[in-house]
Amino acid sequence: MTAGRREWVGLAVLALPTLIVTMDLSVLFLAVPKLTRDLEPTSAELLWITDVYGFLIAACLITMGTLGDRIGRRRLLLIGSATFGLASLLAAFSTSAAMLIAARAALGIAAATLAPSSLALIRNMFADEEQRGRAIAIWVSCFAAGAAAGPVIGGVLLEHFWWGSVFLLNVPVMATLLAVGPVLLPESRDPNPGRLDLLDTALSLSSVLLIIFGVTRIAEQGAGETAALAIVMGLAIGAAFLRRQQRSASALVDLRLFRSAMFVAALAALFVSVFVISGTDLFLAQYLQLVHGISPFVAGLWLLPGVIGLIVGSMLAPWLARKMRPGLVVAWGLAVAAVGLLVLAGLREGSSLALLVTGMTLMGLGIGPVGALGTDIVVSAAPAERAGAASALSETATELGGALGIAILGSIGTAVYRGMLDDGLPRGLPSRVAESSHDTLGGAVEAARHLSEQRSDDLLQAARVAFTQGLEIAALAGAAIGASMALVAALKLRAARVET
Repeated sequence: MTAGRREWVGLAVLALPTLIVTMDLSVLFLAVPKLTRDLEPTSAELLWITDVYGFLIAACLITMGTLGDRIGRRRLLLIGSATFGLASLLAAFSTSAAMLIAARAALGIAAATLAPSSLALIRNMFADEEQRGRAIAIWVSCFAAGAAAGPVIGGVLLEHFWWGSVFLLNVPVMATLLAVGPVLLPESRDPNPGRLDLLDTALSLSSVLLIIFGVTRIAEQGAGETAALAIVMGLAIGAAFLRRQQRSASALVDLRLFRSAMFVAALAALFVSVFVISGTDLFLAQYLQLVHGISPFVAGLWLLPGVIGLIVGSMLAPWLARKMRPGLVVAWGLAVAAVGLLVLAGLREGSSLALLVTGMTLMGLGIGPVGALGTDIVVSAAPAERAGAASALSETATELGGALGIAILGSIGTAVYRGMLDDGLPRGLPSRVAESSHDTLGGAVEAARHLSEQRSDDLLQAARVAFTQGLEIAALAGAAIGASMALVAALKLRAARVET
C-alpha cells in the first residue's frame, strides 16, 4: 500500500526533531564565548556543558528504542518532545554552570527518545519499499541540514540576544510536534519487545561518565588520586557491564557482533570520524570569536564550508563506492580528514582564515564518505538476523564518538592552554584575573576588559597564543588518530560491500 498525503505530512513533522537534535550541538559551540562570560564555568564545567548532551544520547539510545517498542513509539516520541521543550527552557534560563549541565543532561535523555522513535514510525508509516527508502533518505538528510543551519541560525540569535536564546528555538518546534503528532502519526508497538534492563543502562553510563570525569579532572588539575580513582572505578564498572552482557539473554549490546574484525573496523571508523570532527569544532568556534574577534553570525558563516564539505562528501560517497571498494573509500576519507586536521594545526593568532576554511573543507570532504558508507558496512558485516542490533550500535558509536571527541581532545587542548599560561601570564595580575584567565580563553577575554590597555593586550596575547597551542596539539592528536584509523580501514575493510 502506497503512502498518501497524510504520511508525507507526518514525515515533515518527524523531520523537525531530527533538525533540532543536530542543531542543538552546533549552536552551542558558537554560544560558548557568551555563556563563559555570564556563567564563568571552569574548564571542566565547560567541557561537561558541551559534552553531557552527547554522552546521554549515546548511553540511552538502545534503551529508548526498547522502551518505545514496549509503550508505543508515538507515545515515547511525544513524551520525549515535551521533556526536550521543558529542558530547553531550563537551559535557556540557567543561572549557573551546574544548572546548565543538568539541563543539558535532560536534553540528552530526551533527545535519545526522538531518533529511534521517529525512524520506527517512518518504517511503519511507509509500507511501500521505494517510498520508505525515499522517506528515510529525507529523514537522514535532516541531520546534515541541522548541522548546516545551526551555525547560521545560532549566529543570528547570538548577534542580537543572550546565549540562552539558542535553546528557545527548540520550544516552538517541540510544541508543534506535540500539537499535530497525535493527529498525523499512527501508534505502533513491537508485539514481542525486548526486556528493558535499567541496571545495564546505569552501568554503561556510569562507566563512561566516571572515565570522562577522570580525564577532564586531569586536564583541569593534573593527575591526582581523585582522577585515578574515577578512571579505575569506571573501568571496573565497565568490566562488570560486559560480564552481564555476556550472560544476559536480552543484552543491550550483542557482543557476538564484535567477533567480526570487519564489523569492529567499520564501527571504529564511524566512531573515529565523529570523534575528530566534534573535538575540533569545539575549538574552531572559539578561535573565530575569541582569537579573531569575529561576531557570532559571521563566525557561523565561516563554519559553513566545513558543513558543505561534509554534505558534498556524503553525496559523492555512493559514486565513489561504485568506482572503488567501499572500504578503500572509507580509508581515503579518513586520510583526507587527517590532512585537513594537519592544516588546522597550523592556525595561529594572525593566520589567514583561508587556512581555516581549507582545513575544515578537507576534513568535511573526508568525513562525509565515512558517515555515508560506514553504517551500511557495519550492517553488511553483521549476520542478517542481527542487522537491527548492528544499526543501533552504529548510531550509538557516532554519538559516543562525538561526545568523547569533545571530552578527550577538549581536555588535551585545555591542558596545553593551562600549561602554557602557567609561564606565559603577565606578572602582577590580580589573583581573580589570573584564576579566570587560567580556566578558559573566554575567561581571559572577559578578565582583560577590567585591565588597563597595555596589561589587557599582554594578557590577551598570552591567552590567545596558549589557546592556539592547545588547538594545535588537539588537531595533531586528531590527525594521528584519523591517519591510524585510515590504515586500519585499508587493511580490514578491503572486502567490504554495500548496496549503492
